[in-house]
Formats: sequence, C-alpha cells, structure tokens
Amino acid sequence: MESMVPVDGGEVWAWDEGDRDGTGLPLVLLHPGIGDSGIWDAVVPGVSGRRRVVRYDARGFGRSPEPTTRYSQLRDALTVLDHFGIDRAVVAASSLGGSTAFSLAVAAPERVAGLALFGPGATGATGLKSPEVTAEIERLAKAGDMEGLVAMGLRLWGATDPAPDGEAARHLRAAIPAWFTTYGKDVTDPPVFDRLGEIAAPCVLAIGDRDQREVIDCNEEMAARVPGCRLVRLAGCDHFPMLREPETVARLILEVCEQAGP
Repeated sequence: MESMVPVDGGEVWAWDEGDRDGTGLPLVLLHPGIGDSGIWDAVVPGVSGRRRVVRYDARGFGRSPEPTTRYSQLRDALTVLDHFGIDRAVVAASSLGGSTAFSLAVAAPERVAGLALFGPGATGATGLKSPEVTAEIERLAKAGDMEGLVAMGLRLWGATDPAPDGEAARHLRAAIPAWFTTYGKDVTDPPVFDRLGEIAAPCVLAIGDRDQREVIDCNEEMAARVPGCRLVRLAGCDHFPMLREPETVARLILEVCEQAGP
C-alpha cells in the first residue's frame, strides 16, 4: 500500500508491504543517494514473506517531491516510523540511508532492534568524500553534463557493471537530480561516527570489494567501532549490492532479523 507521509515542511512517498500480521519485527529499508527506494525491488521478495516491510523515497528522490525547506533525514525517518505506528524495527540501509540508520540507532536506540548495512555512511566520518570527486561533480554539474555525472558515478561506485545502459546507470540517472534539488536543504544530522560504540543492537556491515576505496576504508573502521558488528566482504561487488547480489542482501538482512528476535 502506498501513501504520502507528511513530514516537517513537506511529504515523502512510502510503501507499506509484506505480512503485517507476521510475528517478526517490522523491517524498514533506507535507500542510498545513488538510487531511490526502488533499488530494493529485487531484495523485498526475499524478506517480506513473514514480516512487514516499509520503505520510502527520501525528499527529492523517486516519487517524493523535492524539498522546499531545510530538513533532517533523521527527523524524517522518525516521522515515517511514527506514521506507520512502528515502535521498533530492524533497519536495512545503504550509503546515504546507512548514515540515517546509524543516526537512528544512536539518537533513538529503543526504535532500532537491528542493523543490516551495505556500504553505509555516517555523520562525522572523515575520509568518505574525496576533494577530487567533489570538484569533478561541481565541474560536470556546471556544464549540465548528466551523462558525464553518470559515467563518473559508475566509475566510482558501479565498477562491477559500468555499462551506461545498465541497471545501475538507470538508478544513478534518476537519482542525480536530487543531489542538486536537496543541496543546502538537507541539514546534516549530529555527528555519530565517534558514538558508534554506543550501539547495542545486532549489526552486520557488508562491503563490496570493488567499491570506492574511501568507502571500503571508512566502512572497515565503522565495523570495528560498533560492538559485535559482523563485517562481511562481498567479492566482486560494488556500491550496488541490492542490484548485484539481492539474494545475499536478503539473507544478511534475515540473519539480523533472527538475531533481533520477535
């Protein structure tokens, strides 16, 4: 069932599916900045059989309107949980969504029963952003070179299949406009990188060995900081594990769900 969820100064598109009468904890899926919630399409069938699954498009992505005011990813996530009456959930997230998941686990630990993370970000982390990459994005954006931005994104994050007409390219091409419509409005939430040791929920963090080097290095440090975190290395995978290995992603999510309990 789809719905538009009111958030502070705007709204986001959300989808509530799966078995709402199941015995397991609800599962919330947070998408990366290189795609919208549709990036989970191949994963959902493997996780929705016995549990409720909620996913939504962050502001400006997918079917959510672009923001007209400053907003917080953390506050939006909490608002979505409240809207669907979810007091506690397992959170699966990638990249940008992973940053929100970490923020949730630190700011509202009672709401997060488990974390399944794939190439996550984290507020306060250093080394994730390359100055050269930022400069290249600015140059290509000023030139209005969408295909140049897609090629750059595939080179950095889509090394497993950098075809310009492939699935990763399709998701990138649809997501890139949100990089600019949300710029200056997406307020960075409080830093949590130095607080990852406070997380008590079961956690798995998966890294593709063909991901951007800065992401791999920082994710290894994140996994070392979260108590009991299981680090998984995905051989031959890049920053799009939901597209490359949906069955593996679903299995890792369900393992965390089992650890989190009923």
